[in-house]
Amino acid sequence: MTVSKAQRPSVTAPKNGHGSLLFSEVCHDLDTLVADIAVLGIPYGSAYTQAEVSNDQSNAPTHVRQASDRAVRSPERYDFDTGGPLLMNRDIKFVDCGDAAAYPDQPGSSYENAESTMRKILAAGALPLVIGGDHGVPIPVLRAFDQEEGPITLIHIDAHLDWRDEVEGVPDGYSSPIRRASEMNHIGDIFQIGIRAQGSARQEEIDIAQAYGANIVTAWELHEKGMPAILDRIPDGGRYYISIDADGMDPSVMPGVNGPAFGGVTYMQAWQLIHGLVGKGRVVGMDVVEITPAKDVNRFSAIAACRLFVNLIGAAIKADYFPDAGHKPATP
Repeated sequence: MTVSKAQRPSVTAPKNGHGSLLFSEVCHDLDTLVADIAVLGIPYGSAYTQAEVSNDQSNAPTHVRQASDRAVRSPERYDFDTGGPLLMNRDIKFVDCGDAAAYPDQPGSSYENAESTMRKILAAGALPLVIGGDHGVPIPVLRAFDQEEGPITLIHIDAHLDWRDEVEGVPDGYSSPIRRASEMNHIGDIFQIGIRAQGSARQEEIDIAQAYGANIVTAWELHEKGMPAILDRIPDGGRYYISIDADGMDPSVMPGVNGPAFGGVTYMQAWQLIHGLVGKGRVVGMDVVEITPAKDVNRFSAIAACRLFVNLIGAAIKADYFPDAGHKPATP
């Protein structure tokens, strides 16, 4: 029997091994989704060439999930980065929705499914954790926030500026997510942290970013002044979305990238940023993108991605993001 395009699923299950991120519950019935925290993998971006349609970064959601038991040995164990076990002894509904489906006979289906799935996650009131894929994937994610209470302050960790209008005629690829975000009415301030070395930016992209009012924090400034000083520049009481390009982190933390650049954001600086933002206002979502599994070393990049998610989960629970979630009985 032929399945019509309308009947195709919008998400697919993880490929192998760990079926979910960080031992979360698997949930693919998005129409009845009940969740406090929801994971979504978006393997496929908007490719510039046919060869990039299924590049190695499309394997990253699976690669990151498979590092779950190295990042969190067991969910009930005490974690010194967060000050408690993974879910802080709360009845938090933590689910993994699988990966946004993509179909070769439907160009754009990955972004369409990613956006529609994200809208369902947000409608359920869940905090989304997104695993890319290349850096184009935050574009459909951020589009889905247009019905949410705004504005959103975009916090971007990257080596590269990502303000290209188009590359090879493609306007929503991995060189353009911040340019596209700047055009969304519900996106306000933009802070870009760890910018360094060379990427695809030319002077015109620098000029456009500065004209918008983007706060460009170079890696030199970050290391010279420290993350607390950068946090002080971000307005209090905001709604923050965090987008982390793996190459924005220092290669000693995330070596598995196509464009390693020395002098990036350290793990502890990212820890300060995540916990600091949760304390300043409300983090409404986070993605980690651009991990290239074949170039990873001892799974450092995947483990680090998991640890960044762990820190957001722990900080958000301790900040009482989920007041209706009950407390579990104390362990004897």
